[in-house]
Amino acid sequence: MKPIFLLLILVVRVHAQVYTPPAESATPAPAIPIDSSPAAAPKNNDSAFGQEIPMLDPSAESITVGGVAIPLGDNRLLKARFEKYLNQPPESDADAAEYRKTVQEILATISPFREGGPNLYSAFKLLPRASTYPGDANLCSSLAESIYMAMLAKKDVTSLSQLNKSIEQEKNDIIRQADWAARTDRNGILGNTRGVGDGTGGGAVSAGADNDGTNNGNNNTNPDNNQAGQGRDVDNNQAATNPGSGINSLKYEETLRRINEIEILKKQNIIRTEAQTLRTKAQYQVSMVQWFVQRRYEHVLMAARFYNQIWKDGDATLRVNKNSDVSKLFSESLGISPTVASLDSLSNEAIREVSKYIEAFDLLLSRDELHSASQRLMEAYALGEYLSPVATLPLDRKRRVAEYVRDLHELYGTLQARDYVRGKELAARLKAHAKDFP
Repeated sequence: MKPIFLLLILVVRVHAQVYTPPAESATPAPAIPIDSSPAAAPKNNDSAFGQEIPMLDPSAESITVGGVAIPLGDNRLLKARFEKYLNQPPESDADAAEYRKTVQEILATISPFREGGPNLYSAFKLLPRASTYPGDANLCSSLAESIYMAMLAKKDVTSLSQLNKSIEQEKNDIIRQADWAARTDRNGILGNTRGVGDGTGGGAVSAGADNDGTNNGNNNTNPDNNQAGQGRDVDNNQAATNPGSGINSLKYEETLRRINEIEILKKQNIIRTEAQTLRTKAQYQVSMVQWFVQRRYEHVLMAARFYNQIWKDGDATLRVNKNSDVSKLFSESLGISPTVASLDSLSNEAIREVSKYIEAFDLLLSRDELHSASQRLMEAYALGEYLSPVATLPLDRKRRVAEYVRDLHELYGTLQARDYVRGKELAARLKAHAKDFP
């Protein structure tokens, strides 16, 4: 019995000494890393118009003038055209000089500052002469065609206005005649209540007509007869002044219908006039926008001045799609709607900037800074390919830039091919010709 008791005591002690591990605490989740670096400061653009200095962005294939980003198309295509320009002779012959003189004469003739005012027809007659020059690409002929179509449409609008005036005059005549008829037309038997068999009617009148002397004698000797006759005259006058049938006739109803037809016709002509004017303006403005995108700024100036002389109603808003690139040029850059005046202003600004680019190019080239000079000439060509300062640049100056650009492109190719020996030679030659080679 004693051994069993001792065994029970040992079992109880062993059970009491079993190790019980503590409850496992929840593992805290890893902290989310917080970016403590300062946020990039927003780009501050205090200018009301964005970039004031024209800047060429090859990556974006655009150039900024007066805050407006003008697309230049494919950069590779622009590069090929620029190399072609560097190797073509300048447009400085007599025909080119005569062409530019004619363009300036057109601008002066249609200018509002011309003494005696702008002359639309004299300027229009000069357009065929300017279109004969090959460098014009017949754009002056296209401008003349647009002006001609606009004048025809305006003549049609004038004819519609004259038609409205004539039918308005017709309406006034009809109204006047209808008013007169409504006041004067009377029914001869209206208000006459005398019986058909009344003996004092027509028989007395015929008797008086047959024997005037007898009636006169009776009237002179019998005052009662005079009073009775006067009473009958008063009754007849009252019958004549009673309301007539002027506004109750079918003729009057027909007159009202004709007046309504004339009013409807007038409204239709007015709507047709407005629609034709808007359509003609839109067709004319398409050419202006196209020439602006093509960087034909002188043609834009001519078209804008002709526009102001053709349509003098003050409506100069360009009717372009709000989602188009041309509309975004103005709405996103300046926050305004494009107008004919804005195209005129930007064209003048582009012409001035091209002249400044060429001046900077000449200065840099004289200092043998070919790297910067090539960039300025590239910007001038991209902005104003067809303008006189770019087109008349001497070939020897362009050839210096062409050789430098060719070696520069070859250097880029050798570096990509890891031909460092050839690259070192090209770099040394570029540094010898260009003092500002990076």
